[in-house]
Amino acid sequence: MPRKAGSRNASGDRRKTEKVIKKINKEFVETGAKRITDKDVEQVVNKADDIKRKFSTSGPLGKFLKDAQLLLSLVKDYWNKEYREIPYWAIAAIVFALLYVLSPVDLIPDPIPFVGYLDDAAVVAICMLLIEQELAQYEEWKSARLT
Repeated sequence: MPRKAGSRNASGDRRKTEKVIKKINKEFVETGAKRITDKDVEQVVNKADDIKRKFSTSGPLGKFLKDAQLLLSLVKDYWNKEYREIPYWAIAAIVFALLYVLSPVDLIPDPIPFVGYLDDAAVVAICMLLIEQELAQYEEWKSARLT
């Protein structure tokens, strides 16, 4: 029976995507975080609206919109020296994840339909797991300030 046109490409693309996603792990985020500088932190603060727009899609990143807003708030409070009760490695992990999402050039290019944001979502998810405790402490601090 003849194959449908394009079925081989779809299967190959799926395997490539799976390989790429497997590369995104705790070590990937930690290695990226080690390269973060104060200039990168400032860039996240300055590009916050662009980052929010990336999360406002209905794709895989849309599930992280509320988290992204919290992460951006944390980075801004850190940058403005309002909240410093967080280790720098955690800020660096957040900044790495947010800059990764902002960059159109990453492991799976964003313009690829359906899968372009899967790697971005994976990086954010791993970052959230890495900083879970620090994020909970920030939320408590933020909540106490609002009351």
